[in-house]
This record gives sequence, C-alpha cells and structure tokens, in this order.
Amino acid sequence: MSDLVADRIDEIYRSDSRQVLATLIRLLGDFDLAEEALHDAFMAALERWPNDGMPRNPRAWLVSTGRFKAIDRVRRRVSFDAAVSRFGEADDTVVSPLPDDDDDSVPDDRLRLLFTCCHPALSPDAQIALTLREVCGLTTEEVARAFLTPPPTIAQRIVRAKAKIRDARIPYEVPSRSDLSARLDSVLHVTYLVFNEGYLASSGSALTRPDLSCEAVRLARLTLELLPDPEVMGLLALMLLHESRRAARTSPDGELILLEHQVRSLWNRDQIAEGISLVERALSSRRVGPYALQAAIAAVHAEAPNAAATDWRQIVGLYDVLSRVDSSPIVELNRAAAVAMRDGPAAGLALIDALLARGELATYLHAYSARADLLRRLGRATDAMAAYEYALALATQEPERRFLARRLSELSSPGETKA
Repeated sequence: MSDLVADRIDEIYRSDSRQVLATLIRLLGDFDLAEEALHDAFMAALERWPNDGMPRNPRAWLVSTGRFKAIDRVRRRVSFDAAVSRFGEADDTVVSPLPDDDDDSVPDDRLRLLFTCCHPALSPDAQIALTLREVCGLTTEEVARAFLTPPPTIAQRIVRAKAKIRDARIPYEVPSRSDLSARLDSVLHVTYLVFNEGYLASSGSALTRPDLSCEAVRLARLTLELLPDPEVMGLLALMLLHESRRAARTSPDGELILLEHQVRSLWNRDQIAEGISLVERALSSRRVGPYALQAAIAAVHAEAPNAAATDWRQIVGLYDVLSRVDSSPIVELNRAAAVAMRDGPAAGLALIDALLARGELATYLHAYSARADLLRRLGRATDAMAAYEYALALATQEPERRFLARRLSELSSPGETKA
C-alpha cells in the first residue's frame, strides 16, 4: 500500500507541483519561502498519507500544509515578527489552491505567476529564466541548455530576479487590461520557449517532453481567454499544429523520424482543425505578427496529404513576409531549407553557407545538420560527413545523436547513395 501511495505522490508532484507552488507564492509572497514550503508539504505527504490515507483534495492539502509549515519556518527565525504579520496566524482553515472568487481576470495562479515572472522591471533574460524555472519546473541545468549559457550564470540570474521581485515589491497579479498588451510579448516568447523544450527536448534520452509542451498549450489557452489577441491565437495555433505530429515524430523504439517520412495518418486531426481555425482568425485581423505567420507555415504542412504535395512556393512566400516582420538567423535558416525544397539543394546550400559565414549560428546544431543534408543530397559525401560530424559534436539529445550517427554510417558505407 505504501508503495502505491508513494507512486501516487510522485504522480501528483509531476502533475500539480507547479500549481501548488504558484498558489503558495501568492499566499506567502516569497519565491524561496514558497519553494521550501512546497518541499516540506510533499515530505509531509510521504510521511502521513501512507498511514492516514489520501486526502480528498490532495492539492488543497498540500497548499494548506505548505502554508502552515512556512509560517512555522518564519516563527523559528530570529527576526520573524514583521513577516508573520504578513501571513496571518495559522488556523484550521484549509487553504484552497484556487484563486480568490473575486478575481474575474484569470482563474489560475500559474498565469499570475507567469505575468509576475515577465514583469518589465526584469531583464528579458531574467524573465525567461525565471519562468522556465518557477512556472514550468525546469532545473537550472535545463534552463542553461535552453540559453546555451553556463548553469552558474543562470542560477545567478534567477536569484537576482527573485530579489528584484522582492525588493521592488512587484505584485503577484495579472496586469490591468490597459497594461496587458505591453506585457504580452514577453509572456508569449516565454510560453513558446517552454513549448519548444517540450516539443524538442534540449537533451536527454527522449525526443520530447509532453509535460512541458502540454503546459505551454494550457498557458496559451488561458492567455487567449484573458486577451483574444491575434498573436495569442497565432501562438496557440502554431503549438497545436506542431503538437499534432507528436505520434508520428518517433518510431516505436524512440528513433527520430523527419517530417518528410512521417506517417501522416498518425497526425492528430482535431488539433490540426483547431490550429487551422485559429490561423484563419488571426490572419483575418489587421495585425499579423510572427506567431501567426509561423502558424500559417505550419498549416500549409498540415494541409498537404503527403510530403510531395507540400506547397513550397507558398511556404517560401510566407517566410519572405516573416523575414520582414521578424527577421532572425533562425528564420533565415528555415527559409533557406524551404528554398532548397522549392529550387533545389544547391540554392538552399548557398543561403545556408552565407548565413554560417556571418557567425551567428556557429554553435547551432540544426544549421549544420541542414547543411549536411543538402550536401548529402548533392552527392558531396565527404563534405556531408564533415558537416554531420560537426553537428554530432553539438548534439546533446540521444535520438538526434543516433540519427546523425546513422547518417554518418550510411555515407561511410561504400556505394551509399541515398537521397
């Protein structure tokens, strides 16, 4: 029985710990104290639930227990009087994990926490690092990999961000509607970074982390309820259209399958239909931004019955518009890949080589894997092998490493001429 309870607590930690933490931050007003309270609450659950049984509402129990243990922690500190007055005296009331009924803006503490982490008083890098760490539960090391930054730097960034929130008394709330648009860009950017970590994990044994991508979709839905902005629609559409391919992206044994080789009958048609509907709504507005344009590109892929039927001319045209709206090296790389499909690998390779010569993607794995693939398609096996080796040296995720290693093996085999 105790093993079953322990397994159930582990499940609750994975599914609910971020919600519990967000509510504790709202109740306690302090990130570090809330994190200690979260840890204490789950430790108490491990000690008590095997004997007392599972509570009817585990999340409420964890919030209530964490809050009271936080108050006990404060009481044990030397200078605790002022802090105790902030939290109130402990009583027997069970603290609900849900936000107050009179908050008619957002029915979720994690969205409050998301906007707090993305407050304009924090630097953009701090906003992203803090959100990935606190809202989504990535470890400091995972955040560091997403940033291509040493873990100690990320740890310091997170500590400074928490101190800024505390010292500047940044409120734990969703901004008023008049201030919402100015804060939205950071929230959407962070949400998309979370999704990307779930859709294509930066490292580890699995290609994806469904918990993170699902959390990002959920946060985007909440944001859309709060603010039906075309770019929120675009971001949600983009994530749904990408997420629709999940079942087809890996083989039964976890090997990477490229888009052109995926079995499209495995794609989630409900997610595709919802995504396309959102794209159409976003594009019908007068304000078309980068997320809506990326979603439109994903919709073209989703509507093609097979890889050969993909409308690459339309995709390149959409990338042309995207480059004018939100130019970046990644957008240029993706456009180059689309040009290669429309005009041939030599045309795409020339664009990628020019992009790499600028040095902005010197450590970006997918720039070198794309270059290697085009060289392979052109029959330049030696050059392709060198590019694949460089990409393999940059790869930290096991399915990608195995895929690149297979490509290298295929090219090194005598007579190998796969297209």
